[in-house]
Amino acid sequence: MTEIAEPIDAATVVVARDSTEGLEVLMLRRNSKIYFGGMWVFPGGKVDPADRADSTAVAVCDEGDGRGFHAAAIREAQEEAGIDLSGTELHHFAHWLPPAVRPKRFSTQFFLAAAPEGLDISIDHGEITDHHWMTPTEALQRRSDGEIEMVTPTFCTLDWLRGFSSVLEACSAVRQPKCFHTHIKEVEGADPGMVAFYAGDVSYESLDLDAKGPRRRCYMLKSSWWWEENSGNL
Repeated sequence: MTEIAEPIDAATVVVARDSTEGLEVLMLRRNSKIYFGGMWVFPGGKVDPADRADSTAVAVCDEGDGRGFHAAAIREAQEEAGIDLSGTELHHFAHWLPPAVRPKRFSTQFFLAAAPEGLDISIDHGEITDHHWMTPTEALQRRSDGEIEMVTPTFCTLDWLRGFSSVLEACSAVRQPKCFHTHIKEVEGADPGMVAFYAGDVSYESLDLDAKGPRRRCYMLKSSWWWEENSGNL
């Protein structure tokens, strides 16, 4: 019997600012020699033991007291990009948990924060090799064009954020964190890839692509990626 890997607690913070092009987010490129190597991500990493001393708790979708995630998000932003978020409100908007079949998986709490005034990005050139401010639409287009790579949570977060015209509008839309607990289905044929089903999708357990009912899934096929969510019958 295959042993199921225990999830590793982690935190990610989406640092956003307003620009003449609309809402922009800070994207970081991870060193190609480490986990998620070469991917463009938001600042983040695993929760360290010292982070647990922070009394600030977040609402979690599974067991746990929620301590440490807030502190980890602030610390990682400082370590990876030189951003001081200690005096900035962090809006907790999502929890991502990959399927148990993954040999290494992170139980990650996502936060959204407005970029502090006068921000000067300073990457470490170790774990992080590059950075760029992008509108969500630009980032998604660059992924589609093959210029950059990203993982599913990043893609879905950008897809959500492109619906807002300002940071204030996006932050105001956060009411409570949404859970993204994932089951994955491999898709073969002329357009191969994967489909990620999330809790609330009619096929979350069955992985039936054609079942009628509410959908909450992400298609990651060779031709394109897209998010699909609705509550009706198809």
